Amino acid sequence: MAASHNEAKPNPEVVYSATQPVDTAVVQTPKGTLVGEKVGDVNVFRGVPFAKPPVGDLRWKPPQPVEAWDGIKTAIEYQAPCQQPQLQDPSEPNGGGVQGVKSEDCLYLQVYAPAEAEKAPVVLWMHGGAFFLGAGHLGSYVGMENAKKGVITVPMNYRLGPFGYFAHPSITAEGDGTGSYGDMDAVAALEWIKENIESFGGDPNNVTIAGQSAGGFLVMNLLSTPSAEGLFQKAVVQSGAGLTDGRKLEAAEKSVMEGLPNIGLPEDATAEQLRGVSAQTLVYDPVFRSGIRGVVDGKFFTTTTKAAMEAGTEFDVPVLLGSNMGEGGFNRAKLVAQMAGDEGAGAFLYNFQHQAAERDASWKNGPIHSAELMYTFDTLDTSSWSGGISDMEAEKTYADMVSSCWVAFYKMDPMDKTISCADGLEWPAYTEENDAVAIFGDEIRIGNASELPDGPQS
Repeated sequence: MAASHNEAKPNPEVVYSATQPVDTAVVQTPKGTLVGEKVGDVNVFRGVPFAKPPVGDLRWKPPQPVEAWDGIKTAIEYQAPCQQPQLQDPSEPNGGGVQGVKSEDCLYLQVYAPAEAEKAPVVLWMHGGAFFLGAGHLGSYVGMENAKKGVITVPMNYRLGPFGYFAHPSITAEGDGTGSYGDMDAVAALEWIKENIESFGGDPNNVTIAGQSAGGFLVMNLLSTPSAEGLFQKAVVQSGAGLTDGRKLEAAEKSVMEGLPNIGLPEDATAEQLRGVSAQTLVYDPVFRSGIRGVVDGKFFTTTTKAAMEAGTEFDVPVLLGSNMGEGGFNRAKLVAQMAGDEGAGAFLYNFQHQAAERDASWKNGPIHSAELMYTFDTLDTSSWSGGISDMEAEKTYADMVSSCWVAFYKMDPMDKTISCADGLEWPAYTEENDAVAIFGDEIRIGNASELPDGPQS
C-alpha cells in the first residue's frame, strides 16, 4: 500500500517485481551465465550475488568472492534484504524496517542497464537506514529511468547492524580486519563491478559511488578507504555528509564485550560462541541492534575522511553533495565542500526545497529526510513516497529535470567543473569565491550557499 501524504516517514516498499512471464535478457559474466528480464529498452537483473553468503563461519568475515557456476543462474526475482529488526515504528528510518523475510544471506545487487549499452557510466547505490535498516531493492531506488537515460544503476545490499558493524577480541584475533563488514561489502560490490560490468555494457572506469543518509556516510568512508582506491571515479552524498572522528578498535571491542552478558555470553566469548548466537537475538537486542560503527582498525580503515581532510588531503574525485531544507545538515555539506578545496576535483553543492502541494500541511519546514529520492531517481511511479500526490504528471516532469542533473554528473568527465542539466542550468563546482549551490525549489537555479540556513526555520 502506498504511503499517505501525511506520514512523517513513509515506508518505501517494493512496487516493481517480476510475477508474470517475462522477456529475458542474457549476459555471460566471467563467473557464468545470468538470465534477467528485458523491460522495454532496459535489461534488469535482480538478486545478483556479488559475494558468498556471509553465514556460518563467514559471519564477521570480509566478503568472499562468488565462485563460478555451471549452467544458467536466474536473476529475475529480488533476494532477501539483510537481517534487521521489524520495528513498526514510523519514527525510525524507513518506517522501522523492510517488510518480509530477512536473511544473513543477503549480499545481492540489482543491475539496470540500457539494452544496447556500450561503455555506459555506472552508479553503485548504497541505501540509507541508520546502518541497521533498509535494502537496495526498495521502490525509490529502481534504476529504470536512469537506464533509459544511459546510466547503468546498481543498487546493493550491505550487512547491517550487528552483522555489519561488530568488534570483539576473538574476532580481531582471526586477523582479517574487523568492525566494518558493511563497508567491506561496498568495496566487494565495487570489485564485482570492476570484474563484471563490461558484460552488461558498462564502463568499469566510469563508476560513481552514491548513497543517501547512512549510505552517504558510507560513501564518505570510502573516500579515504585504501582498498576502494581506484575503483570509482565520482561520488554522490545525499543527506550524509558527516565528518566523524571514528572509533578506536579497543573502544568498539569494549562496547561489545560489555553487552554480551545481556545475551547470555561471557565478555571473553570465543568466536565460535559468538557465531552461534541467533540472528534474532542480535537484531532485537538494544545494545547490538544498531551495530558498533566507525571502527578504525588499522587494516581496512587506517584513517577517517575527516582526519584526511583536516590534514589537507583534497578529493581526487568530484563529489555531488547536499541536503533537504526540512531536515537540516546543509552546513555539514558546505563544510565538506569547503574542505575539499579549490584545487582538487570539484564539489557540487545542492539544497533540495521542492515538495508537492499535498505535503505542505505536514512538511511545514520543507522536504524531510529522504523526500528527494523519488526525484533524483525519477521513481514516482515505484516509490511509496509519492502516495497522495494528485498532479503526478507535473511532479514527474519535475523529477525528470532533477534526475537529469544527477545523470549528467554520472556521465561527466571527472575533471569537469560544471554540470550542465535541467534544460539550461549551468551548475558550477563550489568555491569560496563563487559560493555556488544548486537550489532545487519550484524553480531550479544557482544560489548562494552562505545565504541558506542549516535546516528548518520555525
